[in-house]
Amino acid sequence: MKTYKLAVIPGDGIGVDVTDAAMQILTAAAARHGFALAPQRFDWSCGHYLATGAMMPADGIETLRGFDAIYLGAVGWPDTVPDSVSLHGLLLPIRKAFNQYANIRPHRLLPGVEGPLRADAFDILCIRENTEGEYSGAGGRVHQGRGNEVAVETAIFTREGVERILRFAFDQARLRRRHVTSVTKSNAQKFSMVFWDEVTREVAADYPDVTVAHMHIDAMTARMVMAPESLDVVVASNLFGDILTDLGAAIQGGLGFAASANICPDGSGPSMFEPVHGSAPDIAGRNIANPIAAIWSAAMMLDHLGEAEAGRAIIAAIEAATAQGTGTVPGQDSTDTITARIRAELETTA
Repeated sequence: MKTYKLAVIPGDGIGVDVTDAAMQILTAAAARHGFALAPQRFDWSCGHYLATGAMMPADGIETLRGFDAIYLGAVGWPDTVPDSVSLHGLLLPIRKAFNQYANIRPHRLLPGVEGPLRADAFDILCIRENTEGEYSGAGGRVHQGRGNEVAVETAIFTREGVERILRFAFDQARLRRRHVTSVTKSNAQKFSMVFWDEVTREVAADYPDVTVAHMHIDAMTARMVMAPESLDVVVASNLFGDILTDLGAAIQGGLGFAASANICPDGSGPSMFEPVHGSAPDIAGRNIANPIAAIWSAAMMLDHLGEAEAGRAIIAAIEAATAQGTGTVPGQDSTDTITARIRAELETTA
């Protein structure tokens, strides 16, 4: 029997709640589909930072290297630890160390979920560059606290980084409806974004079977609201992708449905899977967090590990649950109720 080693980092707040829910579903899926999971939990979090001065131990990256995948709940406790500390102390180092340059976020309405738009037939896959761009961390501050203080933040775009995320997006489009929309702001950013557009055209020449559109970020925000059904695969830089995927979560019914994968496409390191709703400290431990995004992320993890049938079964179970109204209205169903319904659907569906 195949056994997968999972590094499980529940993190902070509702990260703990939704991770526990997702692990129940993962365990049930493994038993039903003939493989095993060997999870190991790590308490790396803002609590760990307050106790030790670091979000994870100095050897944390090397510890994670031996796992098949990383499952993350949520990280952040802004009242006690600045978000810049928690992000740069855990999430970004993991993405960069394991070359997880492709962030994947699916946006579509689940059965029974009413989004804020009239459209109900959209299916968008957002591909976000995940390791450089505007989040490279290149910059600094001088004359701090004085009237002439200066802050500089430089976005880094390498040819390798831009080309590989574009090729990843075009490859994903070949598995779907064969259309890519590349998002930039090249009318205003005449170096980095014009460069991105140029590389897009070069890469597109290798994919004659995939149509490509170029769109500015401001126009794309309008398109996602006004005509989301017209979009297939959307690819963007780190910052633009981050913004667009929160908009995508909103139009699909809310952050409780926002799943994601941080993929290391060449397999040189483990990939990481996480819901992107944040830690929501105000509702932590109250059994009211929606675990669907976490469970959806777990399904994406199984698909990445080669257990596609089990991943599809989890998605089908989620859809069966929401079609009956479970988990579709914020605050209506408890975390336990949603998890139990999805598990029951998983265990009774052929």
